[in-house]
Amino acid sequence: MLRLFDGDDGKRLKALAIQFYITCVFSVTDYVFFENSSSNPYLIRRIEELNKTASGNVEAKVVCFYRRRDISHSLIQLADKHAKELEEEKESPTETELTEKQKHQLRHRELFLSRQYESLPATHIRGKCSVALLNETEAVLSYLDKEDTFFYSLVYDPTQKTLLADKGEIRVGPRFQADVPEMLQEGEADDRDQSKLEEKLWDPECPLTNKQIDQFLVVARAVGTFARALDCSSSVRQPSLHMSAAAASRDITLFHAMDTLHRHNYDLSSALSVLVPAGGPVLCRDEMEEWSASEAAMFEEALEKYGKDFNDIRQDFLPWKSLTSIIEYYYMWKTTDRYVQQKRLKAAEAESKLKQVYIPTYNKPNPNQISMTNGKMATVNGAGPGAFHAAGGGRACESCYIPHIFIFILNWIWLLLNIINGLNLGRFVHGQSFLRCLNHLG
Repeated sequence: MLRLFDGDDGKRLKALAIQFYITCVFSVTDYVFFENSSSNPYLIRRIEELNKTASGNVEAKVVCFYRRRDISHSLIQLADKHAKELEEEKESPTETELTEKQKHQLRHRELFLSRQYESLPATHIRGKCSVALLNETEAVLSYLDKEDTFFYSLVYDPTQKTLLADKGEIRVGPRFQADVPEMLQEGEADDRDQSKLEEKLWDPECPLTNKQIDQFLVVARAVGTFARALDCSSSVRQPSLHMSAAAASRDITLFHAMDTLHRHNYDLSSALSVLVPAGGPVLCRDEMEEWSASEAAMFEEALEKYGKDFNDIRQDFLPWKSLTSIIEYYYMWKTTDRYVQQKRLKAAEAESKLKQVYIPTYNKPNPNQISMTNGKMATVNGAGPGAFHAAGGGRACESCYIPHIFIFILNWIWLLLNIINGLNLGRFVHGQSFLRCLNHLG
């Protein structure tokens, strides 16, 4: 028989379930550690998608974060300069209060975001971590107080080898919102220079009734439909009367009609004569109508690749189009049935994708891990006791590496000291001579 857990047993079971979920279940948008080599630090990535391959394995599409060790020395100097400028902008600087050890630890908590994606086997996930955009109002020590917590403030482009600031901006203020003046009192004159103000495009208190305005707009649509029937290129794009009438009813036609009314002081006869001048009826087209089918297909392909990065879309796919034209077309394209269909397909595809994956806890020993055997250190920097290990290879700790040239110099110092003091040299081992030099010089 099954019995329900209650009291301490129930709490313990719940705690175990939560711990299991935290440590073994990985979801989309989680920040995780990936192991690509037993001798290198874990990669830090953010899971964007979880996809099942044909062989049944799970691959994770991830966003790459880079450590300081992964970028060039010149870019490291640029990052340090940026951090110094941020510190100088603060009202109460805290960096100067940090010890050298804390500064060193913070450098190893700093990451660099990239726009680069890669696919990695989900079985290489080794745990979760936390990554946040650097909060200038928060004490930097807070990142050291939390385990497996990292921060970033710069974006690294591995192709161009550049660093850029990734700073969000709240668009509030006079640069983004208009300053609305106080409402004028009844009979109070407006002293502002009208030439410096906005241009009025429509007067809601015009002498025409709503019915007269609607009738004028119907005439404008009819003129637009007739103009498309006379235009050869339009007859190719809209081969049927129904399609021509639909195109003539778009906003560009209505805006032109209302603007014509306003410019002619809401005189219907005068405005009608402008709609049909001597050269033929006026044809108004927007970006949706101007673009060809091949251009529309290229735009959708570019949008799938770059998202709403219109500069890249223009540069790589539609260089003959202006940026204004591309942006205007995008917002018109979002009103079409094709966009609605694509949105539904993407939603269905996203629904069918994996949301999370279970990865058992990784318990295999790391050959480069520092361990103790019978009270003696078994591995030092990925090598045996006293053995030299080349820079960048097999170090279990990024900070405990001593450059080869430094050990070489210390060996020579110890050799000279022995010669000067007439000591018996014996056989030298890097680790032993290094410790002797430190003890002698200290």
